[in-house]
Amino acid sequence: MEIERKFTLSSLPEHLEDYPHSELVQAYLNRFPVVRIRKADDTYELTYKGSGLLSREEYNLPLTKEAFYHLLAKHDGNIIEKTRYRIPYGKYTIELDCFHGFLEGQTLAEVEFPTEEEALSFSPPGWFLKDVTFDPAWHNAAMAYKIPQDI
Repeated sequence: MEIERKFTLSSLPEHLEDYPHSELVQAYLNRFPVVRIRKADDTYELTYKGSGLLSREEYNLPLTKEAFYHLLAKHDGNIIEKTRYRIPYGKYTIELDCFHGFLEGQTLAEVEFPTEEEALSFSPPGWFLKDVTFDPAWHNAAMAYKIPQDI
């Protein structure tokens, strides 16, 4: 089960380059339910996500590099490219995505939680702007289908 909240940002934290980060490439094979493939540095996986906004089923399966690129050729929508920074925040980790390609300039922060109660009681840092957890347009699966000039 994935339990997470999503936020837009008012600004980026200082010294962002000092935090651990990964280069991600992901694409969608299906939206309902979500079936995604992702390359994170040199790791490849296929993910199934059920329906839901704050919490939903999530299963991750490892892929080989060859399987990833075979499936990538079959993607639907736009390929998402982003740098994901992992920023410690109390007992949580903020995953801050800085998008590239057709989403260049877009940023989004996600924080995962062990329970819905913790998620709902979370106090975000001051550089978070708007809580978009309950807006399905901010799911990466929906963002992959945006037309670049409409962003």
